[in-house]
Amino acid sequence: MTTYLNVLNEIETITKKLIELGLSDSQNFPRCNLFGRNSHEINYDGMQDLSIVLRNVEYADIYRELDQSRNYNIKMLDGALIQIMYVFRDSELISHRLAFFPSPFLQEFQNQPEIYELDDIYADIIARNILPVPVRFDYDPGNYQELDHPKCHLTLGQFKNCRIPVCSPIMPSIFIHFILRNFYNTAFRKFTNELKLSKNYFQETITFLEKQVLHISIH
Repeated sequence: MTTYLNVLNEIETITKKLIELGLSDSQNFPRCNLFGRNSHEINYDGMQDLSIVLRNVEYADIYRELDQSRNYNIKMLDGALIQIMYVFRDSELISHRLAFFPSPFLQEFQNQPEIYELDDIYADIIARNILPVPVRFDYDPGNYQELDHPKCHLTLGQFKNCRIPVCSPIMPSIFIHFILRNFYNTAFRKFTNELKLSKNYFQETITFLEKQVLHISIH
């Protein structure tokens, strides 16, 4: 069974590895808060109110607020922000929020591609046709409605009703691999041998009906 300590240790390892590989520009190390009876909340040092993410404001304003308040686990070299949060109760996972907020301010890189094109971390962001899209994996069984609100789901952009079913809650290293493979592929291929996937998994939560629509599965 995957415990809060497994998750906490993974996040610490990921943070150190991204620093070691030179992919992190700034970071807040994970922390674990005990609340209630036998409940553990894993977030990061300096975590603040996240209500800005849910407001009907421009994405650039959301990003700027998170960045200026250092409301993230990792800030990548290109400015993208990564948040990793879990809640456990009596050794059971209650919720998680794994978010990727790419920087909407990429003009510096795109206006001077000759400076950045040879640097692995920037190779995938210098094209002018790139559209930054926030990515979020939520595990939220408390609001579960089959198909409409899967227990674990992927939201792309800030679309209110975008909830793509996911087979199970996601471990931190699997989330980071997803981000690096898809949004920093040049760097990912360079460092792939140093970025190990977790051997810990959460139990499947997707339903039969949810498997009948396009969904995300981990094997």
